[in-house]
Amino acid sequence: MQLVIISGRSGSGKSIALQALEDLGFYAIDNMPAMLLGPLVDELQHGETPRSSVAVSIDARNLPGALERFPAMLAAVQERGIDCRVIYLTTDARVLLERYSSTRRRHPLTRDRDVTLAEAIEMEEIALEDIHDLADLVIDTTGLSVHDLRGRIAEQVAGHVSQQMTLTFESFGFKHGVPLDSDTVFDARCLPNPFWDRALRQFNGRDPEIIEFLENFDDVRAMADDITGWLERWLPVYQDSRRSYMTVAIGCTGGQHRSVYLAERLAQHFAKHYPDVKLRHRELGIQLTVEQDVREASTNSAEP
Repeated sequence: MQLVIISGRSGSGKSIALQALEDLGFYAIDNMPAMLLGPLVDELQHGETPRSSVAVSIDARNLPGALERFPAMLAAVQERGIDCRVIYLTTDARVLLERYSSTRRRHPLTRDRDVTLAEAIEMEEIALEDIHDLADLVIDTTGLSVHDLRGRIAEQVAGHVSQQMTLTFESFGFKHGVPLDSDTVFDARCLPNPFWDRALRQFNGRDPEIIEFLENFDDVRAMADDITGWLERWLPVYQDSRRSYMTVAIGCTGGQHRSVYLAERLAQHFAKHYPDVKLRHRELGIQLTVEQDVREASTNSAEP
């Protein structure tokens, strides 16, 4: 039996994620009391109508005591051999404030409480801290559309194969903030910046002009080799700890050149050793599997 637990901040897209899984054939339950997790598994595993794929939403609307016991309840389910994964959705607090203000919806924790919206958002983050820490995958929905989120859920959650770690390399620009769903972050801002060459500014790190520029510098090659060495040493340790997802974020100032180049280079290298490697260039709005990237590069190089 496959069990997916969706949690996260109110307004971050949990309902959309749950609906996406339901459309993909999961038996979906919204706002489930955490204390019923064990009995639910019993019923769906051994009842009259057993289910092979189940998705539930557990959030801050639970009783505080139930959320405090969530780690123990999750461990009990996993000990029974259930393929159980926790997906946590988060969004920048400023964006949540804007969303609630524009829709005029009430935050669940402001009901029957004399607290402001900002206080409720902070209280919720604290209440869900244990679930966040136990999450197999954290998805930052700050810049995602509804279609983007549904695609991420279909690809990274429903399409995930048990015991296989999904490795994602993501480029980003520090001036737009560090991705909230990154597991480890590397800073490439110390490297030579093609942006200051007006002839190169129009290109990005996937273009041959930028690749040629960066590969002329010893520091660029050294950083790529050092990051590769660090990941080769530690990724197996993460995988041995039952880590299902790993997002390696590489940032430069604008997320257009240096970080894109490094993410591409690292993804191509680790695709030789890991079966599920993905590329995401946040500031370019590009998300690909490495296989897609290779096919596109081959097609482009064949064009006159």
